[in-house]
Amino acid sequence: MAISLQKGQKIDLTKGRAGLSSITVGLGWDPVKKSGGFFGFGGGSSNVDCDASVMMLNENGKLADKKDLIYFGNKTSSCGSVQHSGDNLTGDGEGDDEQVKIDLSRIPSHIHRLVFVVNIYQAVQRKQDFGMIQNAFIRVVDNSSNAELVHFNLTDDFSGLMALVPGEIYRHNGEWKFSAVGDGTKDTSISEIANRYV
Repeated sequence: MAISLQKGQKIDLTKGRAGLSSITVGLGWDPVKKSGGFFGFGGGSSNVDCDASVMMLNENGKLADKKDLIYFGNKTSSCGSVQHSGDNLTGDGEGDDEQVKIDLSRIPSHIHRLVFVVNIYQAVQRKQDFGMIQNAFIRVVDNSSNAELVHFNLTDDFSGLMALVPGEIYRHNGEWKFSAVGDGTKDTSISEIANRYV
């Protein structure tokens, strides 16, 4: 049974689960349905292309190498511990829109935090923001049992914001923990977000 977290809550992932190393972090969202057009015709959903990324940060909270930014253009970390599923262009449909597979046992010792980010592709050019997205979530699944360990629904109003940090996984006293962050920013691209951590 997955534990549903509220914004700001943290949970141990590996404590009490000695064998846990292979996990999947699923991220999902849906475009807000437009209200009906002329006499109710012409409704539907707006096409917002959200992209999930992971920043692998060192003990100082810094992105030391651009190869430690995992996204649709760099799908596998140089150590092989983090793998991105690829780009989903619409967010339509049920379940995870993008997934990141992680082998905790293979993460290099100098990496202390994995920060998950979702941003809107070409947000400024397309005049889009997270007010046009609903049902955003992040979840963690144990790959060996397929059991969902953690689920966090982002329920804040993110209108006017073009990037979200739904959560992060970090080391603490030799264990891995998950933190439900749920913050939004006005960063317009993944490179803009990454530059904050360089």
